[in-house]
Amino acid sequence: MNRQDNINRLRQGGPFDLVVIGGGATGCGIALDAATRGLSVALLERDDFAQGTSSKSTKLVHGGVRYLEKAIMKADKAQFDLVREGLRERGRLLKNAPHLAHSIRLMTPVKTWREAAYIYAGLVLYDMLSGCLSLGRSAVVSKKKAAKLFPQLNLDGYVAAVIYSDGQFNDARMAVTLARTAAAYGAVCANHVEVTGLVKQGGRIAGVTVRDRLDGQEFTIAAKGVVNAAGPFADAIRRMDDPDVAPMLKTSSGIHILLPAEVAPRDLSLMIPKTEDGRVLFMIPWQGFVLFGTTDEPAPIEFDPAPERRDVDYLLRYASAYLLRPVTRDDVLAVWSGLRPLVFNPNKKNTQELARSHVIDISASGLLTMTGGKWTSYRSMAEEAVDAACRTFCLGQSRPCVTQELRLLGSRAYLPEGWRDLARREGVADELARSLWTLYGDEAAAIVKLGRDEDLLTPLHPEHPYVGAEVAFAVRREMAQHVGDVLLRRLPLGLLNMRHAQEAAGAVAAIMARELGWDEARRDSEVENACRLLAAWYAGREDQAAAQAQNG
Repeated sequence: MNRQDNINRLRQGGPFDLVVIGGGATGCGIALDAATRGLSVALLERDDFAQGTSSKSTKLVHGGVRYLEKAIMKADKAQFDLVREGLRERGRLLKNAPHLAHSIRLMTPVKTWREAAYIYAGLVLYDMLSGCLSLGRSAVVSKKKAAKLFPQLNLDGYVAAVIYSDGQFNDARMAVTLARTAAAYGAVCANHVEVTGLVKQGGRIAGVTVRDRLDGQEFTIAAKGVVNAAGPFADAIRRMDDPDVAPMLKTSSGIHILLPAEVAPRDLSLMIPKTEDGRVLFMIPWQGFVLFGTTDEPAPIEFDPAPERRDVDYLLRYASAYLLRPVTRDDVLAVWSGLRPLVFNPNKKNTQELARSHVIDISASGLLTMTGGKWTSYRSMAEEAVDAACRTFCLGQSRPCVTQELRLLGSRAYLPEGWRDLARREGVADELARSLWTLYGDEAAAIVKLGRDEDLLTPLHPEHPYVGAEVAFAVRREMAQHVGDVLLRRLPLGLLNMRHAQEAAGAVAAIMARELGWDEARRDSEVENACRLLAAWYAGREDQAAAQAQNG
């Protein structure tokens, strides 16, 4: 997936069967679905793949336990269907990208045996709805057993715990892998390309005008149909079509913090089903550390939103309430904030009550918008969107959807313990082999070879396994164009330890400068920009404002 080659193809102007706007979970999924049906597809992302919402999730692949409770309590068929679809798609995602996704066990402490019975009954239904794609049976364990399984947990006032299974994945790498797999089937994908307008002929949309944000050049791409999958920014694209169109979305911010590994067991997560203000929180081992979140607050639409300090404090307060050892700001290794696009209902002011279901809207001029939903259901959403596109844009006899069992790049020769063979065969350390195997799957050996051939097996930071060859691979095969693209999405370093990511920025920039022909000024600017963004996320919005006021 070479960016310059793809830009050159886009500048030829098409026409494509579909132009897909948005390189997050939904857009990448649509591009893959359409390309595997034999359609010609252009995928355009204003920033980097998954730079917005899609890289800032809780990293869960789940049917939605909380949605199931709402479905039962309110006899809400829409919520029930959301759970059933999520469980089906959870199983497919784990099968189609096994190097990026795996099952996990989660514990929920309960204060009464009646509560245990109630939650367990719901989880039995959750397991039953999973069918043959179940990840394991739920169970009730005693307080003594729970303390043994999760020794860091404060179980005062609890009588037992319920344990169930769900999935976990690497969201940012999932998005870029979807884009690369789509490209392997013929899609023309490009990041850092902004759609600036919609082209109309006879009142119907016939393409888009775009600007390459790296060199400033503008050009037009013709298409039989345009799909708007811009996530929180979908309404902005809709206003390009009709300035007076009513909004479809409200946005909610979700904050996550990363804590040291000793906060939780390596093989068990914690689910807090309901806080005092009605939220659901998760404490999950991730990449050798512990992820905790998320908040759910109405928020304005903006690019790369900085976390609110009060939300970080909220998470620390709840984490401390559930742990034997309280956690403080000093324990926080990283912070990030993402925006959720929630389908708008004018009668619901609380974003926690808005359904995470998805909708398709087709305007009078033919703009097809797919919005809402969640990562777990990206594939079925894409199938539905492409079905609608084929009907709406008269795309002829395209092949039926094939993504239900389509293995993504990196997974076709993947075995769970394959990293051991990689370490033995290539003579690399176990830690490096395991890291490469879980990020790249069966492409890991190619990265080791690249590192050997070009002397790029030196770690980017002494406390992490990531090596220089991964940076070169990210530029050559994954369209990384900025230091932040590598530190925050191709590799998870910026989400694991922001200070370490800042320290590694220079090494990343040096390799990217060689790959992309940067001069010293551009290299230094890239390091500065990446470090500034990382610092802004870590400090939080209020701390930034205070620092700016102090500096005059």
